[in-house]
Amino acid sequence: MYNDPQQRIHPSALKAWMLSGWISAAVYGVIVAGVIYLSVRFDWPPWIAIAVTVLALAESVLEILIWPKLKYKQWRYEILEEEIQLQYGILVRHRTLIPMIRVQHVDTKQGPILRRYGLATVTFSTAAGSHEIPALSEAAAEQVRRRIANLARLSDEEI
Repeated sequence: MYNDPQQRIHPSALKAWMLSGWISAAVYGVIVAGVIYLSVRFDWPPWIAIAVTVLALAESVLEILIWPKLKYKQWRYEILEEEIQLQYGILVRHRTLIPMIRVQHVDTKQGPILRRYGLATVTFSTAAGSHEIPALSEAAAEQVRRRIANLARLSDEEI
């Protein structure tokens, strides 16, 4: 039986995900303003603007205050010699084991929000799909990428 993965993502992931939530909230604000304008312009019933505003506020609170903390709390990973273990999920907990022998490609990616906080995401592909370990420090992401690449190469040589 496998133990739960012990490695955690970087604590700055919280800040990055919250910033992403703020950006989404700004987009929701533009949508709400548009709906209010249309409601006034075309004499729509007031409940439409109220409903859109309430939904936008609720979603903003979720994306800024709640989801980042829950997501950070649940994300775990472990890089072992024969497999990669991932554990994540808020409402549905996912536990994934990827055999190292199946890894075909490994890479790091970094968008502007992650770059702002010195973070990067490690992505690796198998024939069945792609997986990722989000929000590691740049140094840790490079170390994880190299480790997976080396272990995957060793697995190929053992065949």
